[in-house]
Amino acid sequence: MAGFFTILAAEPDALLTIREALSGIFGSISLACWIFLLVPQLIENYRNGSAEAISLAFIFVWFIGDICNLAGALWAGLVPVVVAIGVYFCIADGVLIGQCLYYGIRNKRREGRALLEARASLSAAEPREDEPLLRRERTNSLTIPGSAERRRRSSASMRRRASSVAQNDHLAKILEESDESGTRLWFKNVMSVLAIMVVGAAGWALAYESGAWRPSDTSRDTEEEKMAAGAQILGYASAVAYLGARIPQIIKNAREKSCEGLSLLFFILSLMGNLTYGAGILCHSTQHEYVMKNLPWLIGSLGTMVEDVTIFAQFHMYAVKSDVAGAEEAVV
Repeated sequence: MAGFFTILAAEPDALLTIREALSGIFGSISLACWIFLLVPQLIENYRNGSAEAISLAFIFVWFIGDICNLAGALWAGLVPVVVAIGVYFCIADGVLIGQCLYYGIRNKRREGRALLEARASLSAAEPREDEPLLRRERTNSLTIPGSAERRRRSSASMRRRASSVAQNDHLAKILEESDESGTRLWFKNVMSVLAIMVVGAAGWALAYESGAWRPSDTSRDTEEEKMAAGAQILGYASAVAYLGARIPQIIKNAREKSCEGLSLLFFILSLMGNLTYGAGILCHSTQHEYVMKNLPWLIGSLGTMVEDVTIFAQFHMYAVKSDVAGAEEAVV
């Protein structure tokens, strides 16, 4: 994610054109999307107390891509803002990885303790070999060992059935309101995206008015600033990592037939960030030398959009199946 942010180092006297203005606006919106990208998923994991929905392979490969991107920016000697963005990406990835590992370890420990407690309760309920076949309870009635435990289990089973009926009634009410809640969710996501777009555009306007951003001469980009071969190779490595990162997540969603626990806004921001990033590069210049110079980042950004759309399709497909399955359970 480095190529076109070199515009920040341009001459202050350059004349602003419509294409350069669009390039700056798209780039600023892309930057805002990347800054807020991981926040929705971090919040989703915190609410669920779990990160099982996320494929760790997805996050780790993405992390590798960000490391290659940062190394390429340092090697190419890009402007400090590009390096700062690369550092931020790596830190944000580390936070998400740490959260996933924390919830994974914590929940496994809880499951282990629950399993030990269940085994202890079962062993305590089973009659001992030296226990008399008949025993007197406080009511002075003769009972067979284990019969009281069976009565307790029977009453507990009846309570569970009553609870299940109540839950089914509650589930039916939820399903009746599913369209409304889905509409509210999409409305919130759309408003969030619009807010980020406004923040990005406003950030560009402030940067332009303050002189921190100025358009650059495309001829200087293609002739005088030749990117080092090593930086170009790292750029292609980051593109390959970005393209391959989402594949484990798509496979995981398909195996589980669910996207529950994933933040839809996370992938919407990813799509918006990649789209505006690629648009910012192409708006700046479509000269062959310039496009080839930024080709690794174009591949990494525009190529992943296909995979993001695939995940959107999974969200829709598995949400419909979940609603149908829930309706069938409510009827039963």
